Amino acid sequence: MTLNTTLLIVLSLLVAGVLSFFQYYYKAKNKSKLILFLAFLRFVSVFGVLLLLINPVISTNSEELIKPTLSIVVDNSSSIKTLNGDKTAVEVYTALVGDEKLNEKFDVQSYKFDSEFQESDKFDFKGTQTNLDLIATNLKNNNRNKVFPTIIITDGNQTSGNDYVYSFDASNKVFPIVLGDTTKVLDLKINQLNVNKYAFYKNKFPVEVFLQYSGDKSLTANFTISQGNAVLAKENISFSSSKKTAVVNVLLPANKVGSQVFKASISSNEKEINSYNNTKNFAVEVMDQKTNIAIISAINHPDIGAIKRSIESNAQRKVTIVKPQEIKQLSDYNVLVLYQPTAEFKSVFEENKSAGINSFIITGTNTDFAFLNQQQNSLGFKMSNQKEDYLAGFNPQFNLFALDNIGFENFPPLENNYGTTTVNGAVSVLLYSKIRNLETNSPLMAFAENQGGRTAFLLGENIWKWRLQSHVENQSFDKFDIFIDKTIQYLASNNSKKSLVVNHESFYNSGEAIEISAQYFNKNYEVDEKARLSISVINSETKQAKNYDLLKSDNSYKVNLDGLAAGNYNFTVKELNSKSSYSGRFEILDFDIEKQFVNPDLQKLNQLASETQGKTYFPNQADKLIKSLLEDEDYKAIQKNNATRTPLIDWYWLCLLIAMTLAAEWFVRKFNGLL
Repeated sequence: MTLNTTLLIVLSLLVAGVLSFFQYYYKAKNKSKLILFLAFLRFVSVFGVLLLLINPVISTNSEELIKPTLSIVVDNSSSIKTLNGDKTAVEVYTALVGDEKLNEKFDVQSYKFDSEFQESDKFDFKGTQTNLDLIATNLKNNNRNKVFPTIIITDGNQTSGNDYVYSFDASNKVFPIVLGDTTKVLDLKINQLNVNKYAFYKNKFPVEVFLQYSGDKSLTANFTISQGNAVLAKENISFSSSKKTAVVNVLLPANKVGSQVFKASISSNEKEINSYNNTKNFAVEVMDQKTNIAIISAINHPDIGAIKRSIESNAQRKVTIVKPQEIKQLSDYNVLVLYQPTAEFKSVFEENKSAGINSFIITGTNTDFAFLNQQQNSLGFKMSNQKEDYLAGFNPQFNLFALDNIGFENFPPLENNYGTTTVNGAVSVLLYSKIRNLETNSPLMAFAENQGGRTAFLLGENIWKWRLQSHVENQSFDKFDIFIDKTIQYLASNNSKKSLVVNHESFYNSGEAIEISAQYFNKNYEVDEKARLSISVINSETKQAKNYDLLKSDNSYKVNLDGLAAGNYNFTVKELNSKSSYSGRFEILDFDIEKQFVNPDLQKLNQLASETQGKTYFPNQADKLIKSLLEDEDYKAIQKNNATRTPLIDWYWLCLLIAMTLAAEWFVRKFNGLL
């Protein structure tokens, strides 16, 4: 308390004493104990009121010692066990977290990582992927505005994520502890294999294989690609101390329809410690037909190239760009993309009335909306010559096909003429338009069905900006391309709606995310939020069956089947209320990316340590690392003074005391006839 507060309390005592003395004791004829008691009650009441007004506060200071953070991160992926470093990792981790002096100087935090990053002090080394980039991202979020060292116990072999060398903050030192034998051994490896997921019947499809050699001897390796017992391609590759890599390009025939599994192998007469990485299985879905799409446009625009690239990201699609007057036979195409139609498109629309080909109409500032109103009646346009920017709003009730919101609300606006758009007939709206933050309740993208034909509408140009923004947000065009692909897939098919729609791949690699999604529609073809979907998965060889429930996610149901062994599987998805079902099959190829390594990546770990001013250590140098951290003057505890102010007496206790003394005074006076 301050001196002023103390003086006020003393003054309050005097005032309360004087008032109670003059009111009860000064002129009292009978100075009995009762009068003295009443004077005391009055004194307490007055003093309590004055004390409540003064509200004296007591300040206390406490000192807190804040230690610098030390993050110890252990690689929990299966490659650690493959390199026989699992026991060593646990021993080194135990030595670090158990060091008393280290705990005295640092606030030690324990983490583990594989495909995910989490706080833990228990490790099983069963992770199927290694993403060291996660360490940098998560530690930055957990230790904002702090300077802290990081110890990473790992082999440095990354299988997913961005390059971790430049992901870490250069101001925070990283000390990698290298697991595994760094001695270089002879090893032949299929480093990477590139092949399209789809090929077409009676065509040839390319396969690109990157081979890698580790060793000093000169040798000749045999490279083969086989299917079953048949060898489809064979080549001899020479390696030496100066030639460590080779690229093989092969054209393979697609002679069978369906999912075809192939095996790439490399071998030599030399003995290898790790032969698992000498083979790689891959699969191709051979299709017996191709979807031909025509993009018809009278103008040049960046949208045309963006749409073409998105459509052709699916090898089942072939795109031809033509002008309205140059197109010959509409029957050569499965889908027509009509880009900003004008009167020049009249012959196309008239011929399509008899051809009945589904179309994708994209409008913009060059569109003749009066002409478009004459050629279709699904949407009615009343447009001015003024231009306007339209933002997108996703409709979660859209149910024509399964489509997730890929971030449409964050995409740049599309440009179109200003006006009103009315919906007529059976039209399903995927995206609503917004002008700035104002909802227009008009469609931006919609789908119409009329007499068995299907039409999609996109009301705005500059969709190329959407594709670019999607790449910025996801470091990939995949999400946007899937959105366009599903639109084309819907238009390429005239099948009637099914109540249960299931999406899945024909094959997966071991260790990849195996996800199957489904949608269930009620009799009105609305997404049924109360559907109960389950899936039964049966291994074709062992006949072992597993059952899972599909969980609700946005506007679809999903199940993750990670952990299944390599092999062929049949599955059935059922809706338990209506008994609707869908059956399919998929194959999991035998490929464990964590078994591809024979040595730790010492070069990258050294580079990481150098970039962050840290140092690389080996497991037998843990004591040196501890000593270095203890002697490092960059990491010191911070002494923090915490000042707290608390009232001498809480106000509610004072109010209670005042009320009690006043009530007691009144009752005593009333009982003794002094009122």
